[in-house]
Amino acid sequence: MIKLLKNKFEQGYRTSGYPKTPVELPPRYRGLPAIHQDAPGEMADKCEKACPQRAIDAKTRRIDMGRCVFCGECERISEGSFVSFTRNFGISASCREHLLTDGTLPSLAEHAKAHFRKLFGRSLQLRQVSAGGCNACEADLNVLATPFFDLSRFGINFVASPRHADGIVVTGPISRNMKTALLETYNAVPAPKVVIAAGSCAISGGPFFGSPEVSEGLESILPVDLFIPGCPPHPLTHLHALLTFFK
Repeated sequence: MIKLLKNKFEQGYRTSGYPKTPVELPPRYRGLPAIHQDAPGEMADKCEKACPQRAIDAKTRRIDMGRCVFCGECERISEGSFVSFTRNFGISASCREHLLTDGTLPSLAEHAKAHFRKLFGRSLQLRQVSAGGCNACEADLNVLATPFFDLSRFGINFVASPRHADGIVVTGPISRNMKTALLETYNAVPAPKVVIAAGSCAISGGPFFGSPEVSEGLESILPVDLFIPGCPPHPLTHLHALLTFFK
């Protein structure tokens, strides 16, 4: 016991002050893309052709963040003249269409479903479903349980059984072999329930979109209430989305 107290005294308070204290991520972090509408058309076309995810529409000058893996290739090719990534980690949306952005994003708080806040504002229990993911999104969700982020201080926890959950958080492209398990998990969650798509794979199929072995996105299977883009989404992106939408 003395050793534990000594260690606690030496370590001090390590939990992040977010959301009360603003957080600035390092320059290498790629968050909400800024689309420069005055960039030459040839540059926009070049970025569209180079995008491995086909997430850029040069004509409308928009990026589909649900498909984007934030590789930064468009920023490198244009040297920031067409696309530059900001450090804004608040990039989640309540509608799939909102992720198709020209550099702006509707306020998630304004589009949050009020009845969810009323039901789950004090306590939100989630069951995570890895539907064929690479474990990157899963790892960053696990990080939320560490002392630094301490998700439980907000009354949000991940539980082992879907019967104890208020909703599910789905990661991965939802492979054909995982579809049945996903649906059974969803059906086991008592109503009313929420569905969260976390990561580009769950939202659109990610790098595997177009493959007959994966879905076209979680929304093609289940009604989705919250979309959290990224590859993987930063833990703060998850935290911002959960607190803004449910709290």
